[in-house]
Amino acid sequence: MTAAAVGLINCHNCGLLHKVAQAHACCHRCGTPLHLRKPDSLSRTWAYLLAAYVLYIPANVLPIMVTTSLGSTQSDTILSGVSYLLVTGSWLVALVIFIASVFVPVLKLVILTYLVISVQMRSTWHPRERTRLYRLAEVMGRWSMVDIYVVTLMVALVKIQGLADIDAGSGAVAFGAVVVLTMLAAMSFDPRLIWDNAEKNHE
Repeated sequence: MTAAAVGLINCHNCGLLHKVAQAHACCHRCGTPLHLRKPDSLSRTWAYLLAAYVLYIPANVLPIMVTTSLGSTQSDTILSGVSYLLVTGSWLVALVIFIASVFVPVLKLVILTYLVISVQMRSTWHPRERTRLYRLAEVMGRWSMVDIYVVTLMVALVKIQGLADIDAGSGAVAFGAVVVLTMLAAMSFDPRLIWDNAEKNHE
């Protein structure tokens, strides 16, 4: 049974429960506008997901780091950086960067896409498991910026020591945008829509 079914609505910001009759009012505690469900949840989520899919290609094709040393310039993408780390024996670092920068973003995109489609198809299949998938997608977001952190640290360290000139490439900008867009998609999706379909099926 959902809160809406018993005439209650909770604040998205602080979680305080209110009567459904107050649905067009603001939260008594924090002043946030109250909604039974996030407005235009599916449309907003789709918009962020599609933008993330489009930017994911340049994020992996364009250079994420450009190194200039002794007059020569070398550009590295995420995958070429992982390949270089494997060749030099740093397989553990390569594995961490591959998981955080390639596997996790793709998995998060796939999970969110599946959840949106399942809600639109009014699926009642295992709502508890689908809610756990959503929580997993939320948790994964914090591990998606490892590559950006690595590039930032390398740029700072190398510039301090004066060994070479390292700059973040356009791929880093695209990758950062993908991370932000997937985070916004996760925030826009309302997991309670999963349970709405399950509730209607039991009526």
